[in-house]
Amino acid sequence: MHHRGLYLKLQPMTHIHEPSPVPSRLQSIDVLRGLTVALMLFVNDLYEPGVPAWLVHAGPHEDGIGLADTVFPAFLFVVGLSVPFALAARRTLGDTTARTWAHLAVRTLSLLLIGFFMVNIETLNPALTGMRVFTWALAAHLCFFLVWNRYPRDWRWRMVRRTWVGLGMAGLALLAWVYRSGSPAHVGGMQISWWGILGLIGWGYLAAAASCLWLGERPWSIALVWLGFVALNMLGSAGDTTGLDPLRSALAPLLDGNVPAITLAGVFAGVLVRRHQARPHALLARLVPLGAACMLVGLVLQHWYILSKIQATPSWAMLCSGISVLAFCAIFVCVDMFAARGWQSLAVAGRNALTLYLAPNIVYYVLWLVWPAVFFYKRDDAPWLAVAGSLLWTVLMMAMVGALKRIHVRLAL
Repeated sequence: MHHRGLYLKLQPMTHIHEPSPVPSRLQSIDVLRGLTVALMLFVNDLYEPGVPAWLVHAGPHEDGIGLADTVFPAFLFVVGLSVPFALAARRTLGDTTARTWAHLAVRTLSLLLIGFFMVNIETLNPALTGMRVFTWALAAHLCFFLVWNRYPRDWRWRMVRRTWVGLGMAGLALLAWVYRSGSPAHVGGMQISWWGILGLIGWGYLAAAASCLWLGERPWSIALVWLGFVALNMLGSAGDTTGLDPLRSALAPLLDGNVPAITLAGVFAGVLVRRHQARPHALLARLVPLGAACMLVGLVLQHWYILSKIQATPSWAMLCSGISVLAFCAIFVCVDMFAARGWQSLAVAGRNALTLYLAPNIVYYVLWLVWPAVFFYKRDDAPWLAVAGSLLWTVLMMAMVGALKRIHVRLAL
């Protein structure tokens, strides 16, 4: 699987004893999610030729990781960590199991669709399409906001919502229709080369939510599914799953095991948090060894599989899962145990993660079309100017998302 910048007997939920009703929202989860998306913006904006190597992705055949290689798995981990809380909240609101499955399917398909459109930006031929790459990409992102914006629930917004969603869907259909790739001799259309970051998140969410919804909050059942995906990742990295190749073109993120392994690590941690949240020291006594064990397993696996995000190796997945567990523990101690101040902006970012991920792309495309000189800081002869520029960009985009929220522009799936 290429990342660019992802049998136990099943028992129905009706037979599972669930823990206590959903607890109050943990701010540390929002803060970790916000920090992760902020780091995504930062590393995605970095001008790689001009910044220190430890900040960016390691090479495709390099045995090691940089900061950028830890960000995507951290977000996958938070996706899984949030799942037990999200499912418990839906039960508290009275959703049936059937409605929850439907929500899971819609959310997964939405992420896959957005990821599909985004990854095809890379192969668009502007001459054949009759549209500049940035123009097509800008139009697609505006349609994303029309379709998936969280409109106010007030009845007066009902017609507005239907109108904008309809226009957005029509716009995406039109963009798909005019899209052309390839060359004049071999004209192509939109296709799946890989699923993109949001598509991989969609597959990871599907594996995590489906496992938790079917198995409930049974830690050891979740652990067995998690270890199953880890084993699948190991076999795939060793080239021992060629028999699954006929299904790989569509289901590669699941069959490769890497993305689900990371999200299931998050689900397992989330189940522990749900069970022991009221006893923070007992919770930390479980999570800290879990994080250390994951890192140790990752380092042991490094003897057979290099640490590589690009190659989606199991050693990388386990090491980064362990880092994510320990990062959550540190934030949990600061934010939820000791009520440290100064995290609010990250919590807001975490509650608006999809907006924060996609809205800056719109700004990018507009600026590259009308005022590219604003990116003067992307220079290989001034590394710390390049880093400072990307940090400022991240802060400005976080502030913009807060402003968008106040005018009812907020993506939600």
